[in-house]
Amino acid sequence: MRLPNSVKLVEVGPRDGLQNEPETVPTDVKVELIDRLSAAGLPVIEAGSFVSPKWVPQMADTAQVLARVRRQPGVGYPVLVPNMKGFDAAMRAGATEIAVFAAASETFSTRNINCSIAESLERFAPVCQAALERGIAVRGYVSCVLGCPYEGEIAPAAVARVAVDLLALGCNEISLGDTIGVGTPARAQALVDAVAERVPRDKLAAHFHDTYGQALANLLAVLERGIAVIDASVAGLGGCPYAEGATGNVASEDVLYMLNGLGIASGVDLEAVTEAGRFVDAHLGRPPASKVNRALR
Repeated sequence: MRLPNSVKLVEVGPRDGLQNEPETVPTDVKVELIDRLSAAGLPVIEAGSFVSPKWVPQMADTAQVLARVRRQPGVGYPVLVPNMKGFDAAMRAGATEIAVFAAASETFSTRNINCSIAESLERFAPVCQAALERGIAVRGYVSCVLGCPYEGEIAPAAVARVAVDLLALGCNEISLGDTIGVGTPARAQALVDAVAERVPRDKLAAHFHDTYGQALANLLAVLERGIAVIDASVAGLGGCPYAEGATGNVASEDVLYMLNGLGIASGVDLEAVTEAGRFVDAHLGRPPASKVNRALR
């Protein structure tokens, strides 16, 4: 299969990247980060989540963030919602896109969202129905698609079952997440092939963490399998609190450099994303995790 001519980048740094930061990131910083990323040409930027502040205190100000970002025409600012309470809060805040989060591992589901996979899908059903009735797009995430910190390797068939269920609920895109970054290119291709037997490829996205340094290789491998939507995190922000040593999602700067080298269009300005990465890293007080960002200094 040929590489795609263009790719849609989904920037997850402001939500997936920042949610595990131990120190509170000020609302001003989040808003400026999102505005910088919007100006860089990113078509989708996760703006936050409406989960209980008790569980994810870093996202407690998502309503304020949504109210203050300069929304650019044609740019999506989805927010994660776990249940109807979160959905109602998202609607009051003016959200126009949402995402729901399931796991391919029963143990991870129980530890992460305190319910089984089946129970999580039951929670999402009314959320998806309410969103679709309002014309709100819903994205579905599947975590632990290539490995679980508790169960080890996850069978592609288990991932496909969850993806099919999310599609049936009305999700217009399914993001396949290697949450702990243990995947390799051959396994990533096998996963995509298995899921694509039941879910159209044009509805699938790749979400790879870089714990073992395999994220770019995995992305190239699934691009060769027809995937044309990539999740990435500016400056490589993020991690997984349930997997010791797991690093953030693949850095947006590194993905862009690879896509540019392959001649794959994204419509995103690498230099502007690099500057956004430096901005947030300066606030966090650490050097960029992105190799491209460090090289371009």
